[in-house]
Amino acid sequence: MKVTIVGAGYVGMSLAALIAQKNDVVLLEIDPVRVETVNNKQSTISENEIKEFLIEKDLNLTATLDKKYAYENANFVVIATPTDYDSVTNQFNTDSVDNVVRDSLKFNPNAIIIIKSTVPVGHTKSLQKKFNTDRIIFSPEFLRENQALKDNLYPSRIVVGGNKGLSKDFINLMLECIYKKNVETMIVSSSEAEAIKLFSNTYLAMRVSFFNELDSYAMANDLETRSIIKGVSLDKRIGEGYNNPSLGYGGYCLPKDTKQLLANYKHVPQNLIQAIVSSNTTRKDFISEEILKRKAKVIGLYRLVMKEGSDNFRASAMQGIMKRIKAKGIEVIIFEPELDKKDFFGSKVIKDIDYFKKTSELIVANRMADCLKDVEKKCFTRDIFNEN
Repeated sequence: MKVTIVGAGYVGMSLAALIAQKNDVVLLEIDPVRVETVNNKQSTISENEIKEFLIEKDLNLTATLDKKYAYENANFVVIATPTDYDSVTNQFNTDSVDNVVRDSLKFNPNAIIIIKSTVPVGHTKSLQKKFNTDRIIFSPEFLRENQALKDNLYPSRIVVGGNKGLSKDFINLMLECIYKKNVETMIVSSSEAEAIKLFSNTYLAMRVSFFNELDSYAMANDLETRSIIKGVSLDKRIGEGYNNPSLGYGGYCLPKDTKQLLANYKHVPQNLIQAIVSSNTTRKDFISEEILKRKAKVIGLYRLVMKEGSDNFRASAMQGIMKRIKAKGIEVIIFEPELDKKDFFGSKVIKDIDYFKKTSELIVANRMADCLKDVEKKCFTRDIFNEN
């Protein structure tokens, strides 16, 4: 079958690698550099597993800028374009998704359109009504940074919302390509599928925030965070997942998905969802104050990305810390290999790790790394368990 995937970012690239094992996959992009990258059997994202997969596997994968070529004769059109949160309208900017739906129906009205991009609850239903078709369905992705291919090959579940027959067709396409056996599948309404995505990520953000606030309390009262977290996590009802403190939650999904869910609560009483959003701001305020107490004149930020192995620093907590520190007039330098520029928002980007360590009076790291072990005494991190 021919499967067209629109968008060669984190979701689209990993999904293309998965489906191209058994199907002819065309990646439609607007960036010619990404098209050339994919056609040279290289990954558009910094994830070693995908890079190796593209080289080792015999994949039927091509990329193109040509809409007509991409959409014509496609059995499935998967939308994996970015939907950033717009703080003015208090919702995701879904223009890219809406435009793909329009183009797909223009060139190929018979294709099954699957929205993978995160959208507000009810958006898929509104598109079905707008274009007078039930061939638009929604299927949330549940991918972790730096483990996108693994999470596609071994999914925790496959959720699809919309027309039952079309949803089954997409589930069968996925089951044919994944490695995991007996994976749980669900067919629900499109709005319920959209809600599953937002509530899942908001729960994860809540858990991150809980252990971050636990850590803030321990720091403020001179208590050992590790001991408290270990004692709490030994309760099997709580467990050890997502319990390693950080500078705050960030990345592709959690910041924007929590805000979108809060916006969906406009006419529904709530306290917790607002608290999850506010907690992240409070955490970054608290951490910034702790850093400033060290009285360093030059503060080095080790990586803007959320975790090792990732190339994404969109909405990272480190950027929030950076803005707060710079607002106090402190000189900030950055070590970030993924940044192909000499400065970032007025701060010097340093490529030489040894020079970075020598120049920094204090080094802030969301997650510790082996290369910082020799300067551990001048590092500030809340990475208690040395885990991503």
